[in-house]
Amino acid sequence: SQSFQGSHGRAYLFNSVVNVGCGPAEQRLLLTGLHSVADIFCQSCKTTLGWKYEQAFESSQKYKEGKFIIEMSHMVKENGWD
Repeated sequence: SQSFQGSHGRAYLFNSVVNVGCGPAEQRLLLTGLHSVADIFCQSCKTTLGWKYEQAFESSQKYKEGKFIIEMSHMVKENGWD
């Protein structure tokens, strides 16, 4: 899904990601309520890319558990996306 907000702008929600590491989980109050999230980072350059939803505390947000937010500003577009 592409209608998400990251820490620094628009973001995408993914079911799975590759080549990322995961930091320790911590509770954060986000726009959609309290969540337990862990920052994710590029395995190669160690840049923080977004976070993984470990736990949502509101029932309407449970669908995010186990999914990943990556901010658009960290995505590279090669050869165009159509």
